[in-house]
Amino acid sequence: MSTFGTHFRVTTFGESHCKGVGCVIDGCPPGLALTEDDIQPQLTRRRPGQSNLTTPRDEKDRVTILSGTEFGHTLGTPIGLTVPNQDQRPHDYTETDLFPRPSHADWTYLLKYGLKASSGGGRASARETIGRVAAGAVAEKFLKEAYGTEFIAFVSSVGKVAMPFIEEQSETGVPSEEFVEMLSTVTREQIDAEATRCPDKEISKKMTQRIIDAKEANDSIGGTVTCVIRNVPTGLGEPCFDKLEAKLAHAMLSIPATKAFEIGSGFGGTQVPGHLHNDAWVQKTGRKGQKFLGTKTNFSGGIQGGISNGENIYFRIGFKSPATISQEQQTTSYGGVEGVLATRGRHDPCVVPRATPIVEAMAALVIMDAVMIQLARHGAASLLPPMPETPLRPAPFIMSVPGGQAIKVDETSKPKTE
Repeated sequence: MSTFGTHFRVTTFGESHCKGVGCVIDGCPPGLALTEDDIQPQLTRRRPGQSNLTTPRDEKDRVTILSGTEFGHTLGTPIGLTVPNQDQRPHDYTETDLFPRPSHADWTYLLKYGLKASSGGGRASARETIGRVAAGAVAEKFLKEAYGTEFIAFVSSVGKVAMPFIEEQSETGVPSEEFVEMLSTVTREQIDAEATRCPDKEISKKMTQRIIDAKEANDSIGGTVTCVIRNVPTGLGEPCFDKLEAKLAHAMLSIPATKAFEIGSGFGGTQVPGHLHNDAWVQKTGRKGQKFLGTKTNFSGGIQGGISNGENIYFRIGFKSPATISQEQQTTSYGGVEGVLATRGRHDPCVVPRATPIVEAMAALVIMDAVMIQLARHGAASLLPPMPETPLRPAPFIMSVPGGQAIKVDETSKPKTE
């Protein structure tokens, strides 16, 4: 389906070579200050033609808000966002009329729908993610203003060239203290300073060369993107089937070219005994001096029992090498005749540098939807007579950011910040 979310619902539309792409957002709270300037930066970070490491397709990806706002604020009604396609070249895809591209979606779309877009990747193209990024920017702004939540994604490996923490974890099974500290401090400015979107300058140089080598060979290479979500409200996630990590995995694996997802210690954590892997509870002091429970380590990745515990949420996504390459490939036509496919077109030799804002956007959509669900639950509960307080049930609250602000429900069931 083309719709994601339950309370904050996003429907994307458009194909790679149609007149335009975009999305409709349903469920955005009213009163959020919102203009195109709030959305454009993330689309600009995603757009093609940024450097010699990406596809040369020249799209400006300028967004227009069609509906859902007035005088620069959201109305609470559906928000329509659109971005025109301006640099399509359908004639570059005539070969795919005869041959389905190896490892691409040409054949499977034909099997499912009985026809497919005649050029480009249709809905399987990364152009579809423009709607996701636009909607994610709206969700991200709300969460930043309401809770101070931040979404930071960066390239952690290209091929076998990887940031040191990946090799370190392969040896120890758990993330290092240096890596966990970096997750708390790394910024988008540091990440965007490198064309690879890797904040480690020395590793970035090696990644750049690896991508250039693939490009010059008319080939492609894959990589991984690591994402951290900071200042996450507690209590998010819907056990048992919509646990927060399950929703994040769903979101990330819906992005084109993704092949793997791990959260917290991930697969490395399977090698570590429980007494070393368990995150012990400790009392921490917040920015305003208040005491709260946190974890000494964060191998869980900020989620336990499918519910956010207030620590940083971090995860890593694996992206395969792009399927469309300009080498001749021995394959078979739609009619079953063996032949050679030599594709043209303009394609990324590696998708991970441009994938970082897509990952951030999908993470923001997951957290935004979870926040809306939790607010609805506690808003409804606030209409009931209060239950007596017990040591295991303190005064009711909706959610809080440890060390930051708490959101409570008053007698009118409207959230307020304290």
